[in-house]
Parts: sequence; structure tokens; C-alpha cells
Amino acid sequence: QVQLVESGGGLVQSGGSLRLSCAASGTIYSNYMMAWFRQAPGKEREFVASVTWRNNKKYYADSVKGRFTIFRDAAENTVLLQMNNLNSEDTAVYYCAVDADPDSRPGPISAYDYWGQGTQVTVST
Repeated sequence: QVQLVESGGGLVQSGGSLRLSCAASGTIYSNYMMAWFRQAPGKEREFVASVTWRNNKKYYADSVKGRFTIFRDAAENTVLLQMNNLNSEDTAVYYCAVDADPDSRPGPISAYDYWGQGTQVTVST
């Protein structure tokens, strides 16, 4: 069993930056994939970025490439999402998730076994 707690959300102006943190408790096995998703009002939850625990392989949604960076701190069982050059389309609740049996690439939402409660990110224009 894995528990995930996100933090770091808030209100930021367009062009600004935020860093989200996801603290995981429980056992994180080396084959796990950890990811960030987001859900904007009235929209479906969507993939943002992921990282494999074993070899640090990273994947990004096209909409955030070059602006967001995901990285893990294995010693702290933490996954962070550095978000730069934010715009209004980044406004959403951001969720941390774990896929305990991932394929080589990020799977659909249904593939993820554990979820955090979410943290709100609001970008003002």
C-alpha cells in the first residue's frame, strides 16, 4: 500500500513558476512508475509527466515539454514537478499517482494504482 500526499500548489501569475511535491509513504519498489496528472474544471484528467523509479526514464505531455520537469528523490521517496512559464491553461488540480506494474511507457489513467488527494494550481493572467 502506498499513500501519496501532494503539496506546493497555489496562485501564481502567468509566466511564473511553481514546484509541486509528492511525498510517498509505504514501499516504493524499483519497478514503479510515478506520474503527475491534472484536471481542469469541466475537463477530463490528463497525463502531465512521469518518471520510472528504477532508471529515471521521463515522459512528458506535449503541452508541458520544455516548461515542466519531473524528478525524483529516491532517498526521500518524493517526486517533484518543477513548472516554469505557467499560463492559464495550466490551471488545474494536480494529482500524483503510482503505477505499480507499468509498461515501458506511461499507461492510461486506469493503470495507476495509487492516487494523492490533489493540489490546486491557479495561474492568473
